[in-house]
Amino acid sequence: NYHWAVKDLNFELQPGEGLGIIGHNGAGKTTILKLLSQVTKPTHGEINVNGRFSALIELGAGFHPDLTGRENIYLNGAILGMRRFEIKNRFDEIVAFAGIGEYLDTPVKRYSSGMYARLGFAIAAHVDPQILLVDEVLAVGDYAFQQRCYARMDELREKGTSLIFVSHNMEAVRRVCDRGLVMYRGQCIFQGTAA
Repeated sequence: NYHWAVKDLNFELQPGEGLGIIGHNGAGKTTILKLLSQVTKPTHGEINVNGRFSALIELGAGFHPDLTGRENIYLNGAILGMRRFEIKNRFDEIVAFAGIGEYLDTPVKRYSSGMYARLGFAIAAHVDPQILLVDEVLAVGDYAFQQRCYARMDELREKGTSLIFVSHNMEAVRRVCDRGLVMYRGQCIFQGTAA
């Protein structure tokens, strides 16, 4: 007997489109993001991702706890496919967006979950991705930071970045996505407008 985390799912996303994925815990939402970001390989079927992607799936994923925020910007940027000069060129923007300037040279193991989320999103959103995958991790950020993230997602979408956004916050899904997908026990039970 197999438990299918995701089964019989099919969707396509055009440049600049935003797709919100909702459903109860265990519905397969994060698994979809892990499959798309190639963290997990599909048992059956195929996935075609055309373009450079950036993912913010798990809080602190790609961070080394003993390294400082500064060092982790370079590490995480490299993991996301940026070259050193690209990271250097965007470094100040990343730090300003994350709002962690005074803690930049502190090991990230001393960061709060909100600081982790701010730094992770700042890096992921400044890679200039063609596809941005964002999981529920924004929920740990404060209201002002969440609004900056939504504005950044809008800005990226206007430039042609496709967005896949997983959240339990229905208002946030309506705010940043055109389309919605509802998952239940690993299967899509609805696809349509985000509203």
